[in-house]
Amino acid sequence: MRFVRHLRNGESELCVRLGQELVALCDIDAQLPGSLERLLALGASALDAIGRGAGAARRRTPVQGATYLPPLTHPGKVICVGLNYADHAAEAQLKSPDYPAFFARFTQSFVGHGAALVRPRISDKFDYEGELVAVVGRRARAVSRARALECVAGYTVFNDGSIRDYQFKSTQWLVGKNFDRTGACGPELVTADELPPGASGLKLQTRLNGELLQNANTRDMLFDVASLVALCSEVLQLEPGDMIVTGTPAGVGFARKPPLFMAPGDVCEIAIEQLGTLVNPVVAESPG
Repeated sequence: MRFVRHLRNGESELCVRLGQELVALCDIDAQLPGSLERLLALGASALDAIGRGAGAARRRTPVQGATYLPPLTHPGKVICVGLNYADHAAEAQLKSPDYPAFFARFTQSFVGHGAALVRPRISDKFDYEGELVAVVGRRARAVSRARALECVAGYTVFNDGSIRDYQFKSTQWLVGKNFDRTGACGPELVTADELPPGASGLKLQTRLNGELLQNANTRDMLFDVASLVALCSEVLQLEPGDMIVTGTPAGVGFARKPPLFMAPGDVCEIAIEQLGTLVNPVVAESPG
């Protein structure tokens, strides 16, 4: 199944996508929750009920023209992974890690598909990073790698937009990764049953103004989805709706010669095979 969260009459509405139409969960069953986090917490039976009932819903909304929101409303945790592709570590002149480089991102730092990314006034070093996201589907603590994928509900696409000069002001990357509206997520969440195990073997490409800048495959991650889920769950309890943003491959802007950064008027597109394409224009931050 493919879940989309969009704006309808100014309110967030969670839908399942059927072809080129959206069916609201509230029209399938008025008791279903309006957020993916709460829906996933209900377990597989709720997803099965949606699958059975979606075709009978009468109200349909065309996908074309929808105002997308990030698929998750308020995920409890957004755990990002740095240097998870050997070629990206090499272009950054850093050693490939023996343990994942984890950092946190906050939801006010990203927008949905089609919404504008905002380059802040205080920096012109606004970089793109195309990434796969694994979304946790059930509570997990100290889960083994062998069983870790059982805890993944689905996947989506992420642009881990980074303000590079602020990212490298210290050894901690949190500040450069969390300027308001500098990242993006979407366009939809695709359930794990529609994809290869661990979403491995999927082509990942990033284009800026149509130019191909990142061209990789998710099989090349140093730490695959199962490993990341297991390692995160060693430390903390994962909850339904938590996001694990799995890292970017080579081709980012700051490592190019000369460097290439996103600027107002640009359009960034990140496509992951079988997941869709996340598209965002870039604007300048408003004065004041």
